[in-house]
Amino acid sequence: MATLTPTVGSSPASDVARVVQARIERQSVLDDPKRHFIFLMTEQAIRWQRASRPVMAAQMLHMAAIAEKPNVEISIIPQGIPVRGTPMNIFVIYDDRLVTIELFSGEVVLRNPQDVDHHIALFDMFLGHALTGEASSDFLRQCAEEFMRDLD
Repeated sequence: MATLTPTVGSSPASDVARVVQARIERQSVLDDPKRHFIFLMTEQAIRWQRASRPVMAAQMLHMAAIAEKPNVEISIIPQGIPVRGTPMNIFVIYDDRLVTIELFSGEVVLRNPQDVDHHIALFDMFLGHALTGEASSDFLRQCAEEFMRDLD
C-alpha cells in the first residue's frame, strides 16, 4: 500500500535556517560506519546548474570527498550510455522492506514486497550502467574543473 504525505510547506523561504540545520544533521549519518550508502544519479543531475559555477564546483568536490568514505558510494550514469529505462522519480531504498518515492508534492511510501523488489531491480539495472568508485570520483572532479574553467 502506498501513502502520500504532503511535504510542501506554506512558506519555505521563512524556514531556511531550519532546512539548513536539517541537512547538516542528515549528512552526519554518513559518518556512521555501521551504515552503508549508495547514491546513484545521472550525469544530467550532476551538470544541471542550479547555483553559481563556483558553488557547483564546490558541490562536485564535496561529493567526491564524501565518496572517499568507506561506507559511501557515489555512482553516476553517464549521458552517452544507452540505458533501457528512464528514471522518472527519485526513490530511496532503505532496506528490503521500505522504499520511498519523492514527488514534487509529497512522498509515496512503499512497503509491499513486490513494489520494493521492483525498485531494487530498477536500482540494480541503473547501477549496472553507472561509473563507480574512483571512476565516479574522477568524473566529479572533472566536472568541478569544467565549472571553474568556464569562469574564464
